[in-house]
Amino acid sequence: MDGIESNGVRMLTIEWEMMDKSRFFGLSAINSLGLRVVLYPLTVIKTRLQVQRHGVVYKGTFDAFRNIIKNEGFSGLYKGFWINSVQVVSGIGYILTYEKIRDILSKNNIHDNRLKGLIAGGCGSLVSQTIICPFDVISQHLMLLGSGHKSQMSSNVSKLNLDLKGYKGFGAAKQVIKELYRIDGGLKAYYRGYLSSVLTYVPSSALWWMFYPMYSGYLFSLSPEDTSQMLIQCVSGSISGITVAVITNPLDVLRANIQVRRIGSFIFAVKQIWAEEQFNIFRKGLSARITQSCISSAFIVAGYETLKRLSINEEHRHSIKW
Repeated sequence: MDGIESNGVRMLTIEWEMMDKSRFFGLSAINSLGLRVVLYPLTVIKTRLQVQRHGVVYKGTFDAFRNIIKNEGFSGLYKGFWINSVQVVSGIGYILTYEKIRDILSKNNIHDNRLKGLIAGGCGSLVSQTIICPFDVISQHLMLLGSGHKSQMSSNVSKLNLDLKGYKGFGAAKQVIKELYRIDGGLKAYYRGYLSSVLTYVPSSALWWMFYPMYSGYLFSLSPEDTSQMLIQCVSGSISGITVAVITNPLDVLRANIQVRRIGSFIFAVKQIWAEEQFNIFRKGLSARITQSCISSAFIVAGYETLKRLSINEEHRHSIKW
């Protein structure tokens, strides 16, 4: 079993072979859906901030939150949620790939948790993005449409000839699916921005899983012996999320604009967004992304580590500390 040792106390890592798999995946699906309910409004706000031009609609995270509530009601914060929640399936693919790659690396005598996290996190994200991209594209359009500021959010969003009055939930999603197919045709309508998604989320995932054990080990070495290991892990997850959000924010801005504005080429998108925003690309939507990453990372770690502890086989239960 891999782990971190400090002052004679060891923080053990719960590995794949130590868990009841069926219990782990069942609890993971429930946890993933619950997490999306809590964090989805921040995703909507982040997307709108990243796609708007020169801050003409919202001046920041709080201003966006206030205006969405005022103009669209509380439901405005959950536009596209149900189609987005299908991504729970991709979460299962992500965690299965992540854990299996870690297991394979361990069996090949690779025991550095930072290296295992970097490789397994990147592979898990690649599988997840292949599943998730169509739902991401559709839900992002639903997040923007009906905001009352369509023309200011992006000149290309107006190409979608949609009237969603009377449509809610999957009915609205169906209309978006049909309209995207009308404009672009074929699978490319729903995999627009796939390359940008991979270039954003694979490095983000890989870096997060690399930083997480690194920060955990550092904080564990500084903490008193009786400090909750779960607390250390949650704080480490949040710091990792903030670090990755700052490093990869320009990639996330590009991804959102490519998918919503339907820019055909990644290189052309880089040139166009840079011409429009220049160094603003490093901070556009960053406050919402940092807030989302900080909170979501803490929740993800709390859920992930709790699920692993609840799913651990009986013979290993005594060796794990909360």
